[in-house]
Amino acid sequence: MSKQAAIVDVFVYVVVLNLFVEYLPGVVSETFTLSVLTAVLLKVVLEVVVAVKDRVKQRFRDATGPVGKAAAALGLWLVLFLSKFAVLEVVDLVFGSRVSLGGFVPVTALILVLMLARALVRRLLEPAPAPPG
Repeated sequence: MSKQAAIVDVFVYVVVLNLFVEYLPGVVSETFTLSVLTAVLLKVVLEVVVAVKDRVKQRFRDATGPVGKAAAALGLWLVLFLSKFAVLEVVDLVFGSRVSLGGFVPVTALILVLMLARALVRRLLEPAPAPPG
């Protein structure tokens, strides 16, 4: 991933996070600076989660028997489920009560919207294909 893509991701995360702060009372960031720092932290944590998820997905693809497939599927579900708690814990450890992402449901919604917004912005910013000719 390029530096420009990472910077765009952080800007998208700042916008989405601040919309959640504005419209969900359980999501709190005391200052804009903390929102930016939280967005950077979320970028790092979510990149780690995506890398772990991709490794587990590869194990699922590589599994040959039903037991291996089931174990990999369970592993994937655990990564996706437990990652929300990891995000909440890391944010709490770094920022304490100055930043709160709510609970499991708000952080799950936040992460889904972050990933969707990131994908949409990346798609909007990718160069148009060259016309045939």
